[in-house]
Amino acid sequence: MPNSDTELAERLSALRRARNWPLELLAEKTGVSRASLSRIERGDTSPTAAILGKLAAAFGVTVAELFGVLPGPSETCFPRGDQPVWRDAETGFVRRSLTPASGGYRGSMIEGWLPAGAIVSYDAPPFPELEHHLVLLEGNLRCTLGRDIHDLTPGDALRFRLNSPNSYQATGTAPARYILTVIIP
Repeated sequence: MPNSDTELAERLSALRRARNWPLELLAEKTGVSRASLSRIERGDTSPTAAILGKLAAAFGVTVAELFGVLPGPSETCFPRGDQPVWRDAETGFVRRSLTPASGGYRGSMIEGWLPAGAIVSYDAPPFPELEHHLVLLEGNLRCTLGRDIHDLTPGDALRFRLNSPNSYQATGTAPARYILTVIIP
């Protein structure tokens, strides 16, 4: 599992090369400039959460799969120190892979931490009917799913199938911390 921007860059480059896509085609599919994609693949810059969402949609994988897929199904303990952490430098969003994507399993789980006032937006899901289960642990979180808005407080849970643009905003004066389980249909 990638634990650094360099490993994430290598993974993104490998996904593109496996499809025999030139950077120009990936730029066309994502709406991200060829120059930006090149810098990301070289590890010169880290993608934002929004760009990761666009890349996942273009590749037809979940965001969790962008960070790698563990081989084969296995019951595995993931000690906190081994859980990959990624930070969006633009928004301050922190994503910790609690249970990374793995062959033989359809779900993965992350812990998200979003600074007060920050917003993470995604133009589209990577593919239709992606099942989500979100539990807010701390702070206040506004989840916008297409035209539907859900204002969550600690302990609230939201279950949905993702079929639209979506965003997550930490409202109030404190960061929002949540657990999100994503299940592939």
